[in-house]
Amino acid sequence: MTTKFDPNNAQNLVEIEKQFAVKAVEQAQTYWNLLEKVNPRDLRLTKIDDEIYEHTMSAFPELAQEPYEKLTVLDEEWMKSQDGKERWRKFIQAYEDKIKDYNFGSLIRTDARDEYGERNTIFVTRIQFYAFEIARNRLGLNDRAHEIAKVEAEKEKAKKEKEKAKKKTNGK
Repeated sequence: MTTKFDPNNAQNLVEIEKQFAVKAVEQAQTYWNLLEKVNPRDLRLTKIDDEIYEHTMSAFPELAQEPYEKLTVLDEEWMKSQDGKERWRKFIQAYEDKIKDYNFGSLIRTDARDEYGERNTIFVTRIQFYAFEIARNRLGLNDRAHEIAKVEAEKEKAKKEKEKAKKKTNGK
């Protein structure tokens, strides 16, 4: 006989937490690779990007205010405030039957103008990640990240070619 899982009484199992962390890092790496290869304004993250974008902007009108400072640099305190938690909880629940793993943890850059890093990353739910990143992409706030990712990829490619050439030279 199985009982319904109660997340409020669940124990934190180290191995499960590690698996979630690995999955979140993999998703972040995949997203960064997408930002490198695709113009963010053309990037679609889900089948319902339009719905998520419209819902985000109506549920959180402060995000829609130009010059989009609250989207460019995320305010974790605002998100975790009592009011923020309640508003996000309502938003998140709307996607329970629409987005697979909607409430799984994801890593997001706190500043859209920079890459993932220890000081520029927080943990959010998958639907929060989609809400912020879809808006950032549509409004051009990820254009700088796109350029950074492309430059990084070029540097990595040049480094690999240099190593390959060095191996050829040393192998003869």
